[in-house]
Amino acid sequence: MDDAYEYGQIAAANSLSDVWAMGGEARLCMNILMFPEHLPFDTVQAILRGGYDKAAEAEAIVVGGHTIKDDIPKYGLCVSGVVHPDRILRNNSIQKGDVLILTKPLGTGVLTNADRGGLLSDAEHKAMVDCMAALNKYAADAVRSLDGVHACTDVTGFSLLGHSYEMCGESGLTVIIDSSRVPLLPGADNYASMGLVPAVAYQNMKHLKDKVALPKDLPSHVHDLLFDPQTSGGLLYSVASQEAGRIMEALQKACQTPAVIGHVEGPSSHPVMVI
Repeated sequence: MDDAYEYGQIAAANSLSDVWAMGGEARLCMNILMFPEHLPFDTVQAILRGGYDKAAEAEAIVVGGHTIKDDIPKYGLCVSGVVHPDRILRNNSIQKGDVLILTKPLGTGVLTNADRGGLLSDAEHKAMVDCMAALNKYAADAVRSLDGVHACTDVTGFSLLGHSYEMCGESGLTVIIDSSRVPLLPGADNYASMGLVPAVAYQNMKHLKDKVALPKDLPSHVHDLLFDPQTSGGLLYSVASQEAGRIMEALQKACQTPAVIGHVEGPSSHPVMVI
């Protein structure tokens, strides 16, 4: 991001997400900031203010931090949280028959590539920034007390398909992703069709080539977006089918675009299958 305040917000939202992905609540944050000495002090302040404001929105406290000289600015948070031992969510405890729910649309990798080229409209840029800066706190709070949530992970650089594969773990079960139901950010399909796919997406494809089954007629831009590395992506929940309606209703009140994107079946030739 070129805007320092937005950069701080997104970095903080991304850092905080891991706590919510495990069913916890964020409590304490430590800033970790690397920057060159020639970086204007106003820029440093804006980065830290963006992170502070997101931590405050998360009802967490920034208690200090570390600064390090580096040629390239880098910022994030070390976050501590709390969770009841009986409510810890793991990323590999899916069950046969589960329904998969994603709380944010995909496309941040492709869109940031397009943004570097100055191609995004103002509306597309705003939607991208708003999505990355949005806290997963609200989704996590909405389902924390509900029964039937079996597993959760946050979707980040390993892509939707990569994190879906992680959810299979050693279970022997198969995650089925319905590509037609996966929500996308405005413009993501257009820019993916133009080939503005980040290099990390191709690394994800290489790593997952023997683990994911893809239909031969899957459009290339949909294929690429399923492997697109996300920054501060949404939460991916695996929930009991009989509770999915109630959980979706709670998520619809808490975040903008939750979507049922698949389900869990028994063993098959690949841990993840796209339809």
